[in-house]
Amino acid sequence: MSDLALGLMYGGATLLVMFSGMPIAFALGFVATVFMYFFMPTMSLDTITQNVYEEMASITLLSIPLFILKGSAIGRSPAGQDLYSAIHAWLHKVPGGLGIANVFACALFAAMAGSSPATCSAIGSAGIPEMRKRGYSPGFAAGIIAAGGTLGILLPPSITMILYAVAAEQSLGRLFLAGIGPGILLVALFAGYAVYRARKEYRMALAVYEGGGVKSAYLLDERFTLRQRVEMLPRVLPFVILLIGVMVALYGGYATPSETAGLGAMLALGLIAIVYGLWRPGDVAPIVKATIRESTMLMMIIGMSLLYSYVMSYLHISQSAAQWIVAAHLSKWVLLGVLLVMVVVLGFFLPPVSIILMTAPIILPPLKAAGFDLIWFGVVMTIVMEMGLIHPPVGLNIFVIKNIAPDIPLSDVIWGVMPFVGLMLVAIVLLCVFPGISVGLPNILMGTK
Repeated sequence: MSDLALGLMYGGATLLVMFSGMPIAFALGFVATVFMYFFMPTMSLDTITQNVYEEMASITLLSIPLFILKGSAIGRSPAGQDLYSAIHAWLHKVPGGLGIANVFACALFAAMAGSSPATCSAIGSAGIPEMRKRGYSPGFAAGIIAAGGTLGILLPPSITMILYAVAAEQSLGRLFLAGIGPGILLVALFAGYAVYRARKEYRMALAVYEGGGVKSAYLLDERFTLRQRVEMLPRVLPFVILLIGVMVALYGGYATPSETAGLGAMLALGLIAIVYGLWRPGDVAPIVKATIRESTMLMMIIGMSLLYSYVMSYLHISQSAAQWIVAAHLSKWVLLGVLLVMVVVLGFFLPPVSIILMTAPIILPPLKAAGFDLIWFGVVMTIVMEMGLIHPPVGLNIFVIKNIAPDIPLSDVIWGVMPFVGLMLVAIVLLCVFPGISVGLPNILMGTK
């Protein structure tokens, strides 16, 4: 059987099993096992456990459960609400300040927790009701939280980037540093849109009021005294210091990623115990359970995805696909565009973890041959996968928002996130034109490769 026919069968079987409703991890493992049985030596089935273990026996992957523990500890405390409240108090006089506060709170919380759903849930549970109470449209309130939550897979420590570093065999430190510049760029774009949208809604509310209509909460003047603003800082600063400390330990060369993750997790548990009094077994048990549940689910997906990629490589499917892409003699940027469109389409149905591990053997060799920096591409690919988190039909963050704000119609949430999808496209174009936005910082701090 030709490699093309085998590849089409492999891809078709994968889609068929996934659309049957089987969980992603089991779907990938099932397809890989079936093809091992029919197209590989019989003894291969005896090595499934060994292959999965060897693929996962990476010291870098060890950091994932520890970063999840850190994020779970912060996410299940009132830290997100306190962070949001403090930023809002300091920015309330800025036009669209409440929207900007949500963006900044999402960025900081994402950098502390490293999780997109956790960021949406922690900041959205406080931010969405406050925005709606002050007159902001439901779609805008939902959209800005959903988009802000995507920063969790771009800003370090990002679990998605950890997996990309493993799959692409790139430096995790350089990859984390490369995500900072684009993360700041997206924060600036989101904040700019928040100002524009808030001013537009303010003018609409003012026109309605001057025309004899109801006075919107948009038009109310909210004030915070200096004392009130300062009083909010003590609960926020320890977590900001934690974020800075973890980054210094990692980038200063004082600790490996796994050691940094462990340090961050222990410090996060210590901080919620000191700041919020969450130290009793009943307080810590939900954090540990959530960590075990999420880590198990993620590691199962990683293990089965790696087995899936192993079978694809053994059957020469990935190599043949990569050779076919190279043989097409596409121009450098057309090649990039085609591969990113493929990632966008996969993002409609699959989480970032599976996309990275399934596509890396196929798309990375042609990109490397075309002269692309794989660190730079990792950041661009991450932003593309961010779009998948807020783009229908799957859009994980859309459903997280729908869960914490069930009274907002799903159509409003979807239309609310679409401007942010456009802003992410703008960010990708800027990164293509000015790659230094991404690779400049790691080159300065760690030297050029």
